[in-house]
This record gives sequence, C-alpha cells and structure tokens, in this order.
Amino acid sequence: MTLTPRMHDFLARLPKVELHLHIEGSLTPALMFELAAEQGIALPYATLEEVEAAYDFADLPAFLALYYQGMGVLNDESHFYRLAQDYFRRASADGVKHLELFFDPQAHLSRGVSLATQFAGLERACREAVKEFDITSALVPSFLRCHSAESARELFEALIPFESRFVGVGLDSAEIGNPPEKFTEVFQLAGERGWHRVAHAGEEGPAAYIRTALEVLGVERIDHGVRCLEDPALVAELAERRIPLTVCPLSNVALKVVERMDDHPLPKLIDAGLNITLNSDDPAYFGGGMLDNFIAVQQALDLSEAQWITLCRNAIDAAFPQRAEGLGMSDTRRDVLLVQLDSCVA
Repeated sequence: MTLTPRMHDFLARLPKVELHLHIEGSLTPALMFELAAEQGIALPYATLEEVEAAYDFADLPAFLALYYQGMGVLNDESHFYRLAQDYFRRASADGVKHLELFFDPQAHLSRGVSLATQFAGLERACREAVKEFDITSALVPSFLRCHSAESARELFEALIPFESRFVGVGLDSAEIGNPPEKFTEVFQLAGERGWHRVAHAGEEGPAAYIRTALEVLGVERIDHGVRCLEDPALVAELAERRIPLTVCPLSNVALKVVERMDDHPLPKLIDAGLNITLNSDDPAYFGGGMLDNFIAVQQALDLSEAQWITLCRNAIDAAFPQRAEGLGMSDTRRDVLLVQLDSCVA
C-alpha cells in the first residue's frame, strides 16, 4: 500500500527502543572502505561501489562470511567508537531513544583486539550519545554459537572484570548445528552472576530451539523467534509469560526467512497476543534502520496506529533496567519515553 504523509509522520515521531542491533552489522560500506584505507588494509574490492554490491547476499552463511570479513577493519578503540557513533547518528534521525547494542567479542579477540579496547570505544560512543543525540543505551556482549562451548566459557571468565559495563549477554550467529543446549553451562554461570540473558532462536532454527533457550538457558528475551508459530503450545506459553520477541522484519526478508514482506508472520504474531518488538538487526546489510523497518512493515502489512503504539510500548517495557549510571533503561527514562509515546496518539 502507499504510505500517506500522515502515517509517515506518525511512524517517524514514534519514540523507538531498539533491542536487537548488532553494532558490527551497522558497518556501512563507506565506513568499511574508509577504515580500510586508513590502515592500509586490502579489501577484495577496488571501489566503494564494489563494496556496496557485495552487500547483496543470498542467505545467512553468505551474509556471515561478509559480516566477519568486515570486522577486519575494527582494530583499535577509535574504530569501535566511530562505528557506534555513526550508528547513533543514523538512529537518532530514525527517532531511536534507547538502544541495546550487541557485539561479538570473540570475533575481535581472535584478531588480537582486547576486550578493553572493544569496551572503551563502544562505551565512549554510548556516553556521548546521551548528550549529542538524547539516546540512552547499554552493551550486550554475545557468545558466538559457531565457536565452541569452551571458547564461550573463556569469554565468560574474561567478561567478569567488565560486568559493571554491560547489562547482559546474548547468543548469536548461525543456529543450524549449534543448538542452545551447547551453551548450557555458560548461561547458567551468567545467571548466577545476575547477568540478563537473551538468545537468537527460531530464525533459521526450529521452534524447539526457542523452548530450549527458555527452559535450559533461562533467557528473558528471544531474538527473532518468528518460527514459534510452528508450535501452538509454545505460542501460548510465550504469550502467557509475556516473553519479548525481538523481531527484525527487513532482516527476515534479506535472509529468506520469508520471501517478501507481504508474507511476514508479524500480523499472526500480534494476533496471537505475543509480546513483539521491532528491530533492525544488521541495518547496513539488511536494508535500513528502525524507521526503514517501520515503513516497510506498514507498506506491506498496514498496521493500525494502535498496533504501532503497542509495539513501541512493548519495546520500552522490555528494555533491561539500568545496571550502572548511564547503562540501561532507568525508571526515569522509561517514564519519559512512555509520555512521548502517549503524545503520538491522535
């Protein structure tokens, strides 16, 4: 459907909370090319246009290969800072007011980039974003499920000295061949330390992975989760427990979870009474940020304003509470965002 100017303005004004954002996935072709040139890193692309063309991939494995290749330009504190600052600037234009940033420490540690360097750059951008863009934020280091359980345990131990600087831990990368139970021990240890826990499940993996993530890993949110519809009993449990699902519409189309946005199960998820939030996942690779996702959903699925208000309220409520000053969603910040959301109601 055609998006009316009034609806576009409504979507733009909504105060957005993004809970599923891989900061490495916000690396634009321009910034990749710029950082590579500054460091004398040879990319397999001669021009910026070739980098942009490479961002057209066929499936999740092809995307992940490009995703990890792009990380090779992130080598010191200033690179992580510039990466996050660049996304905060674009997120601000989209109306994002709070942001939880996933990042993949193992992918950087394997290249010799220390945790201290990663945290320093990202945290500096987070603190500046409050003043420059009025965006609060929090960091969520994630375990790579394509790495071993032993590697995850090593990362867990390494994260302990930094635990005041993040709100929780996640689990990401390719699901197939890497079921949630592979990481039972490290998630139990994270729970014992009081860390919030989330996990990717039910994107390319089956609905059973969602149940395992809930029952074995003890996660509080499910990242993606769209395949829950394959299990009606699971849907009923998710709805009853109000487990947030951080759904990423443009990502689902780009990675062929669905062929077209018109086929997206979002209306069915909403009708089932599930606690749905919308997010961009890897915006540089999947077609855009938060506002782009909102617009694409509206054009294809024609949600009501009341449904949009509910989606945004869900995200505000699902944000993890403040762990330390400036990290996470404070009660005051939550109240401010709810007032802003109410002001959008016609």
